[in-house]
Amino acid sequence: MAMFENLSDRLSDSLKKISGKASLSEANIQDTLREVRMALLEADVALPVVKDFIEQVKQRALGQEVNRSLNPGQQFLKIVQAELEKVMGEKNETLNLAAQPPAIILMAGLQGAGKTTSVAKLSRYLSEREKKKVMVVSADVYRPAAIEQLKTLAVEVGAEFFPSDISQKPVAIVNDAIAAAKKKFVDVLIVDTAGRLHVDDEMMGEIKQVHAAAKPIETLFVIDAMIGQDAVNTAKAFNEALPLTGVILTKVDGDARGGAALSVRHITGKPIKFLGVGEKVDALEPFHPERIASRILGMGDVLSLIEDVERKVDKKKAEKLAQKMTKGKGFDLEDLRDQLEQMNNMGGMAGLMDKLPGMGNMSQLVQQQDVTSQFGKMTVIIDSMTPKERRNPDILNGSRKRRITVGSGTTIQDLNRLLKQHKQMGKMMKKMKGKGMQNMMRGLGGLGGGMGGGMSGGPGGAMPPMGGLPPGGFPRR
Repeated sequence: MAMFENLSDRLSDSLKKISGKASLSEANIQDTLREVRMALLEADVALPVVKDFIEQVKQRALGQEVNRSLNPGQQFLKIVQAELEKVMGEKNETLNLAAQPPAIILMAGLQGAGKTTSVAKLSRYLSEREKKKVMVVSADVYRPAAIEQLKTLAVEVGAEFFPSDISQKPVAIVNDAIAAAKKKFVDVLIVDTAGRLHVDDEMMGEIKQVHAAAKPIETLFVIDAMIGQDAVNTAKAFNEALPLTGVILTKVDGDARGGAALSVRHITGKPIKFLGVGEKVDALEPFHPERIASRILGMGDVLSLIEDVERKVDKKKAEKLAQKMTKGKGFDLEDLRDQLEQMNNMGGMAGLMDKLPGMGNMSQLVQQQDVTSQFGKMTVIIDSMTPKERRNPDILNGSRKRRITVGSGTTIQDLNRLLKQHKQMGKMMKKMKGKGMQNMMRGLGGLGGGMGGGMSGGPGGAMPPMGGLPPGGFPRR
């Protein structure tokens, strides 16, 4: 996640200086807070939010809490973390769907904020994780393309789509959709509304009418993280017009500052419930303030990583590979492809690094080295082989290699590099023989452990050098 990259780097640097100190004085607390203040302002956090935050940290740091502790520097860090959590809302706030079905969710926001995509992502989330039957409807009668887009996305996420067209009135569309949802025994109806390029009275009047007709149990404000300070003013206007129940912050993967996430809760008093973290329809994460605070301070987000593994790793494939290893059977190219796919499902190398403690700024390097595209290239090469070749790469002679490289649009060097890496991984897997599933999973995480051969500090120890990276591993910071 690109969000908070700059803030995280700045805060880690300032807080590192103070966290090792055996005693804290008012002077060094003030110096650190000045740096923290600058870091927050540069990250586009709204001024009133910064003022309150600094004041809270200062009161607690100068109080008895720090002086009495055995490690004042660490205690100071804990205070900063706790206050960051408080600014963002302390705990994850789930959707309230306790209503006579259908529970109605109304989506509001400006044009281009990502409302329609968020409707689809939320449908997918509710049907997959909450096992709900979802229907979606568009009350955006100004943009026929928005209705078409929602129809396409509904098919993709497996939601019921209630058709509407531009000749209808938004309120009539909503009433018809509610009646249809009741007939079809739908659990949740999500209503997409019209956005404008900026807040205007006409738009606010219309959305108030739609709100009155829909009587939603959740009114979610969808906001683009990349608009920085403007996000706060827009949030304020919507919050005054509608009884918002929560916020979905979109495009957080594109914004390195993250100020909106730290400001919106404070300004509206409404919790951020979800983050949109990419284009794909499954790229929606529940917002956990404590995990985000931990990520901002460079402490990683191991809980989210564990959830990712639980949800996205194909357990059958992992078990099959573990059994193969236990029986001492070789690690073939099909196994390697499975591992690369698992990595990709979890957001690629950078996505994993981001969530590992102390690895936040490594993820930038990973992106610069473009490891994910190298994984893609490796997968394409393996796909160009016959099943027999995948299971027994030793049979690859010159003519077979030429056929594979032509078929995958790669070079002989790319193929040889892949085979060399596969051999090294096979050796490592043999060493793991008999230690079962636990090591298998560590190996999966460790795919990044020794990327480049020089960095054996990853979760699974050193792995063979990945093609194209500097032989000494990533430069250390």
